[in-house]
Amino acid sequence: MRKILVAVSALSMGMMIGSGAAWADITIATAGPMTGQYASFGQQMKAGAEQAVADINAAGGVNGEMLKLEIGDDACDPKQAVAVANQMVSKGVVFMAGHFCSGSSIPASAVYTEEGIIQISPASTNPKLTDEGGPNVYRVCGRDDQQGKVAGAYLADEAKAGKKVAILHDKTAYGKGLADETMASMEAAGAKPVMYEAYTAGEKDYTALVSKMKQEGIDIAYVGGYHTEAGLIVRQMRDQGMKTQLVSGDALVTDEYWSITGDAGEGTLMTFSPDPRKNPGVADLVAKFREKGIEPEGYVLYTYAAVQAWADAAKAAKSVKEADVMEALNNGKFNTVLGELSFDDKGDVTLPGYVWYEWKDGKYDYK
Repeated sequence: MRKILVAVSALSMGMMIGSGAAWADITIATAGPMTGQYASFGQQMKAGAEQAVADINAAGGVNGEMLKLEIGDDACDPKQAVAVANQMVSKGVVFMAGHFCSGSSIPASAVYTEEGIIQISPASTNPKLTDEGGPNVYRVCGRDDQQGKVAGAYLADEAKAGKKVAILHDKTAYGKGLADETMASMEAAGAKPVMYEAYTAGEKDYTALVSKMKQEGIDIAYVGGYHTEAGLIVRQMRDQGMKTQLVSGDALVTDEYWSITGDAGEGTLMTFSPDPRKNPGVADLVAKFREKGIEPEGYVLYTYAAVQAWADAAKAAKSVKEADVMEALNNGKFNTVLGELSFDDKGDVTLPGYVWYEWKDGKYDYK
C-alpha cells in the first residue's frame, strides 16, 4: 500500500477548496518547457491540457465546479521548475499535470508533496520520480527501465551480429538515465557498446563526437537525450558520410525532429508507447485537434489523459482534497484516451509498454 502522508496545512487547503469556500473554480495546472529548445513538447502539453479542461467543463466540470488551467514554463530547468511549483502553490492549484523533463519533475515533486498537490506527469520517465517521490506523485507514461529493456535487447542482438554500438547521453536526468538503463539491459543480454560518451545539450557543433564515432567505425549510435541534439548528431554524421543508424527514445516524438534533420532523419528508430492517436475510440478527439490545426502527436494525449484521470478520480471521490483523490487514484480504474489505466503502488501506470517506431518521409510510425 502507498503511504498517505499529507501535511496538516495541505489538508486545510484541500478542505477549503473542496467546500468551495475559497475559490469559485478548481485551479489545476500543467508545466513544462513552454520556451527554449524543447518548447515543442511544452506546446504539446499545453494543447492537451487545454482541450481536456475545455471538454471536462463542457460536460459539467468536476463535482459541479469548473476547472481553471494555469500554465507554467520551466524551460526544462530544475531551478525554474521549483520556482514554477511554488508559483502554483500560491495560485491555489490542487493538481499538476507535469512536468515534462525528469530533471524538472523530480525537484518540483518535493514542493507538491510538501504542499499537498497531486502530480501526474505525462512524460517524465526517470524511475526516481515515482521510486523516490511522495505518495502524491504519479505518471501516465512508462519508465526508462522499461524503455531501456526494449532498446537494450535490440542493441545486444545487433552487437552479437557484429555491429559496433555507441551509447551517448546528454548528462540530464532523462538522457543519462535512459542511456544507462539501455546499456544495463544490453550488457545483461551479453553484449557491450564499444563507446559510451557524454555530450553537452544545447550545443550546435558535435563534429568532434561524430568524428570519434567515425574513427571507431560505429554502426549504431544510441542517443539518450532530446530531439534537438539527436537531430544535429544524425545530420552531422551524414555530413561526414556516415551511414550509422541512429536509435533513441521517446524524446524524439515531435515533428520538429524532422525539421532539424531533413532527409538525414530517414530510418531513425525510437522507442515510445503505443500511439494513442490510433485508438478507434479517440478518432473524434483527434479530429477535433486537427480541425484546430494541432497534430496530437507525442505527449498531447498523454497530458489530456493525466487531466482526465485526476478529474475522474476527483469525481469518484466527490472531492478535490488530496487524500480523497489519492485514495481514488490508488484504487480506481480510469477510461482515458490512452485506454483503461490504473496506478500501481509506486504511482506508475499499468499500460502496455514500449514499441518501436521508425521515421519515414517526415513522420514517425510503427516499425
